[in-house]
Amino acid sequence: MKSKCGNFLFRQGSDYLKTIPYSSRDGEIRVGDSLKSTINAPFQIIGIQESIGPIANNGFSGAENAIDAFLSQFQLTQIHEDFDINSISFAGVITIDKQKLELNSELIKELDDFVYEILTVTIQPGHIPIIIGGGHNNALPLMRWAKKNKTDLAVVNIDPHADTREPKGRHSGNSFSYALNENTLTHYHVLGLHEAYNNAYIRKFLKEKVKFYSYFEDYLFKKRNIMDDIASISFALKEMSCGIELDMDSLANFPSSAISPSGWTLNELRQISHELLGKIPNISYLHLPEAAPKNQEEYRMCGKALSYLVRDFIRYNKMIS
Repeated sequence: MKSKCGNFLFRQGSDYLKTIPYSSRDGEIRVGDSLKSTINAPFQIIGIQESIGPIANNGFSGAENAIDAFLSQFQLTQIHEDFDINSISFAGVITIDKQKLELNSELIKELDDFVYEILTVTIQPGHIPIIIGGGHNNALPLMRWAKKNKTDLAVVNIDPHADTREPKGRHSGNSFSYALNENTLTHYHVLGLHEAYNNAYIRKFLKEKVKFYSYFEDYLFKKRNIMDDIASISFALKEMSCGIELDMDSLANFPSSAISPSGWTLNELRQISHELLGKIPNISYLHLPEAAPKNQEEYRMCGKALSYLVRDFIRYNKMIS
């Protein structure tokens, strides 16, 4: 399946998995032994292979590599009584279909439309997509899909950047300003912003249009507690569909599109994710963007980190369902 102008392609999961090296191991039952593509599984994993959004936002390339890094490590993880492989499907990967493209806003809009189309034809009612890889530009079509046939949509975003830059040309830094301005997103909550990297326009936008926002420095210096903030905002979200955004830029010293020496540890992000899952009952999707590995060590680190977050999400959803 191709996008309208033919620049993007959707590859089915069963075919794509053949490109990811995997070896079984005697005495172990691994995800790679049974992972497949099926429309019946409640959790549908979709990869996005692109870094055009981050590059258009003056970020680094590499986000196109995240899904392969994830699959290579996720397949090695164990299946057991607390992790049901039948609840998971690898639906496929959205990838760029041409080697060299002229980077412009229209190209990212084409990707927006294609991501929305793939979600619409792939995700059955009541099922939850888990989107891995690519830039935070893909949050906009995700939100448009999640808002379909709903009055309100909330999003909780763990991110050093609000991604509410001016809506002048699409890139990874303005998905949420677009979504708020077009009323796709009605309740935006962004936690853990880095005060040094959100400009005057963003700060003004946050004050005027965002339900709740907080700064990482307030958590770092013990002025606020993120678990208390999650409890507070989740009370208003009990009757509302809510997307969960875990931007991998939020992790310290992690290979991402906007790598930073300051941020959460992976264990802290797992705890935050766990708290969100426990407090927010109507989750529409999980989005894990901006991981950007470029060498073997970074592939392994990104792949394992993403695998932990995905397994946590699936296991906890099973526990509360």
